Amino acid sequence: MSKALSIHWFRQDLRLADNPALSAAVKQGDVLPIYILDDLNPGEDGLGAASRWWLHHSLAALNDALEGRLRFYRGDPEIIIDDLCARFNITHVYWNRCYEPWQIKRDKLIKQRLTAAEVTVTSFNGSLLVEPWVIAKKDGSPYKIFTPYSRQAALALPPVIDTTPACKVLGKACDCDKALSLTELELLPRIPWYKTIADGWQPGEIGAHGSLNHFLEEGIHSYKEGRDFPAKESVSRLSPHLHFGEISPRQVWSATDRVADDSNSEHFKRELLWREFSYYLLFHWPQLPRKNLKPHFDYFPWQHNKQWLRQWQQGLTGYPLVDAGMRELWQTGFMHNRVRMIVASFLVKNLLIDWRHGSAWFWDCLVDADLASNSASWQWVAGCGTDASPYFRIFNPIIQGEKFDPHGAYTKRFVPELKDLPDKYLFKPWQAPNSILQQAGVKLGENYPVPVVDIKSSRESALSALQYLNDFKRSASSHS
Repeated sequence: MSKALSIHWFRQDLRLADNPALSAAVKQGDVLPIYILDDLNPGEDGLGAASRWWLHHSLAALNDALEGRLRFYRGDPEIIIDDLCARFNITHVYWNRCYEPWQIKRDKLIKQRLTAAEVTVTSFNGSLLVEPWVIAKKDGSPYKIFTPYSRQAALALPPVIDTTPACKVLGKACDCDKALSLTELELLPRIPWYKTIADGWQPGEIGAHGSLNHFLEEGIHSYKEGRDFPAKESVSRLSPHLHFGEISPRQVWSATDRVADDSNSEHFKRELLWREFSYYLLFHWPQLPRKNLKPHFDYFPWQHNKQWLRQWQQGLTGYPLVDAGMRELWQTGFMHNRVRMIVASFLVKNLLIDWRHGSAWFWDCLVDADLASNSASWQWVAGCGTDASPYFRIFNPIIQGEKFDPHGAYTKRFVPELKDLPDKYLFKPWQAPNSILQQAGVKLGENYPVPVVDIKSSRESALSALQYLNDFKRSASSHS
């Protein structure tokens, strides 16, 4: 090894193109590319099951792109990187920053330790359009509302560094070390429940660009209106690719800019900025995944009904659009965004179950499980976040189904036991005459459940709970 040997530590940047830390490492000299599965002591937010499946295949794709030279480790990154630096005379370590609170804390400690050992550590932004500390109000405080934040963020976008470095990697020269095989990371479960998920996805950088190209050719031209209809292919499905860093948001933004469709492309870019805002909130309010950002919600009268929660998780609530969404999640590792809002609203506002139970279920089941986006979105629906939807905004799953899946193309796909029910009764089968139910082969309470709650009375209960909360807030304020 005639040149200096650097480490590039892959994390949530599992790609070669537009990877600033990797590009910098290549310019420095020879590179040892590593990935460390930090799940033995994973902090507060260990990977969910669906994310582990995706990560396995994403790492396999990255290793193929690196011609088999990616080195895999499992354990404490501080110990592993220290050991590598000592044994291979590493002079520089490069990585792209992560923004989960526990990772920020961990990375600071690693950087301090390596710097003390005279190893140069350099980190970059490889995951966001704009770093969270760049945007602030005039008084220096962070924004709590999306719209003014998004205006400032759109003005601060950096250029794309869309290059694929000719990597000089020496993974094979380090085969005498303690690296594991990808299989030994044990990311895949012993029971292959993921087979239905695998059919719909191609993890990895090639798959990410395939999804982007398909969306720009087939979906973006109807995005603004079509994104509300779950049966239409008007959404990008880029979220897992973005989360694992198989494609950068700068690449997506730049490619979208080249689409001659101002209305739809601008609407899509606004959604990219919503993702940025979620990271912004997580950085400035690291309690986001666990605590209500509006503290008076700590006194909300949540119900603790394990049976209702289980029925919601299994897609057996008796409300077809809710059930379709929850079954889509289980079968595909994904859920259409509008349906995510509907099922979340139903859990929090019709069943009065704490949003954190829903967040945990999504975290385990989604291939795009992302701490910032998942936490911010659940707090938004629950009404307890910064830029939150008002708590009294309660999605009616009957009306939502009739409006956005009028002929049941989406709902019948995931709730096939209702496939022969006329559209008039599809989203309220309990109102269908017995003769129509019999003709459609639907037996309520047997092959399809009766509603777990009444939609009208459960809405009234939610509004009463909100009134209780507001009264409590006013009483607390008057005594402070």
